[in-house]
Amino acid sequence: MTILTYPFKNLPTASKWALRFSIRPLSCSSQLRAAPAVQTKTKKTLAKPNIRNVVVVDGVRTPFLLSGTSYKDLMPHDLARAALTGLLHRTSVPKEVVDYIIFGTVIQEVKTSNVAREAALGAGFSDKTPAHTVTMACISANQAMTTGVGLIASGQCDVIVAGGVELMSDVPIRHSRKMRKLMLDLNKAKSMGQRLSLISKFRFNFLAPELPAVSEFSTSETMGHSADRLAAAFAVSRLEQDEYALRSHSLAKKAQDEGLLSDVVPFKVPGKDTVTKDNGIRPSSLEQMAKLKPAFIKPYGTVTAANSSFLTDGASAMLIMAEEKALAMGYKPKAYLRDFMYVSQDPKDQLLLGPTYATPKVLEKAGLTMNDIDAFEFHEAFSGQILANFKAMDSDWFAENYMGRKTKGHAMIVEAYPK
Repeated sequence: MTILTYPFKNLPTASKWALRFSIRPLSCSSQLRAAPAVQTKTKKTLAKPNIRNVVVVDGVRTPFLLSGTSYKDLMPHDLARAALTGLLHRTSVPKEVVDYIIFGTVIQEVKTSNVAREAALGAGFSDKTPAHTVTMACISANQAMTTGVGLIASGQCDVIVAGGVELMSDVPIRHSRKMRKLMLDLNKAKSMGQRLSLISKFRFNFLAPELPAVSEFSTSETMGHSADRLAAAFAVSRLEQDEYALRSHSLAKKAQDEGLLSDVVPFKVPGKDTVTKDNGIRPSSLEQMAKLKPAFIKPYGTVTAANSSFLTDGASAMLIMAEEKALAMGYKPKAYLRDFMYVSQDPKDQLLLGPTYATPKVLEKAGLTMNDIDAFEFHEAFSGQILANFKAMDSDWFAENYMGRKTKGHAMIVEAYPK
């Protein structure tokens, strides 16, 4: 999935949108700049006739933490509530002005299946403010945001809060299907005889739990396994992956130390200290990373814990408005949200190639070329995955045989990794 934003840096308002919206750790985020020599001299406004302009007012997030750490005793709506509260404090937007609240989540907590609603009530929004939750795997929060864009563009709403939340520290673990069926049947039994008859069918193996897995239902393959196969298919070496992950962690640590992660809002964990920064940014060394064993395809895989994103706990929230509403309320928008594109590929062999397919499509939809873009930012879970996408985007053969294009004319302009 690709979202096209237009920062206000080329307009009278000079602030820059720096929100990282989806709940993605920083280890494999990629921001790539096109070569200055090919940049166009002017920028298109991308405004569409008879469609309202949608702008980003501001966005915040809690610190993103490794699962099993400081957030482990919380529930997802606790983190989402903290993000909403932080957004209210950051923007001073009156709660009653917000027309709708949307959150995305990957693995839902069954007690708060509509986590957007529970978080909104906890943050003090009116019970008259509608809210719903969406899920679309790793781009669930982006789906929340683009749903909000659609509501504003169509005139249904003026002010939307969109966000994402995940609590991998406490994913649902179910009883086995046989055990669930037995318990439901016992609940319906009307006599002691019926209950005893059902109990006699119990077997100890009924107690074996069903553990959750971040895998595709249709293929039973985890994303890590898919990433390992993808890296192999595009000849991405273990060293390349480790170097890219190390670069990402090093740049993230530099940004953290220099106070550039301004979207992070502190969060006081009940009964514990206040969390002020991400704890998964951990630059290491190539020597230490090389010692790790493959995490998914053993013993010959190349995807490891060091060149993969960590399981994350955290939440984010963004305030988006119709441009005329934002200006009327005195806000200085940070970006236009101009266009977006969702793609869907073969879940077995192309599950993780979304950026390669979506990027040229969203540019064509907006009437742009690669030379019109100052920076590309992809958020993916594995360095091998993003490097494979780079190679796919730079391949005439892939463009012709898989994308129905004559050349790689849409390809990313990459001269090694930007420093």
